[in-house]
Amino acid sequence: MYPFIRMAKEIWKYRNAPKLGLGEIHVSHHRCWPWDIDLWKELNNGRTLTLYDLGRIPLAQRSGLIPLLRRERWGLTMAGACVRYRRRIRTFERVEMRSRLIGWDHRFMYLEQTMWKENGDCANHAVYRGAVTDRNGIVPTERVMTGLGYDAVSPELPEWVTLWLQAEDARPWPPQM
Repeated sequence: MYPFIRMAKEIWKYRNAPKLGLGEIHVSHHRCWPWDIDLWKELNNGRTLTLYDLGRIPLAQRSGLIPLLRRERWGLTMAGACVRYRRRIRTFERVEMRSRLIGWDHRFMYLEQTMWKENGDCANHAVYRGAVTDRNGIVPTERVMTGLGYDAVSPELPEWVTLWLQAEDARPWPPQM
């Protein structure tokens, strides 16, 4: 089940937090609860992706995107993700999540998120391709950035993100099964 209560807590907790500029990092802290684990008593890989919502939505709130979405009656969607899992997060362990926008192109915004264990190890790392949508489809990011009061020129994406996007472009769609 989706962690609605945890999401409401995060939104409430950061409702008066200082605004973030483009590329600034939203930091939050979370705990791995028994309902987040798999058979091996560690954070389930799918649940990790869900918990990353707990960082992205407050990031959007603090950057001014949520008020813009409400005003324009837009929505958010995820169009892809690339995830690395490197360290186990066990039941009741606390992690620090870091979330930031790293850039955009004409259609998508690219967000980077990490979870860090208390010993300083990075447990996992995700890059998301997200989009703002309206009833006609994807809203051009130039329009979104203008609505946020920013110049529509993206910072240069890191090479590894560009390579991931090239691999995504080469991937057949629909899949050939």
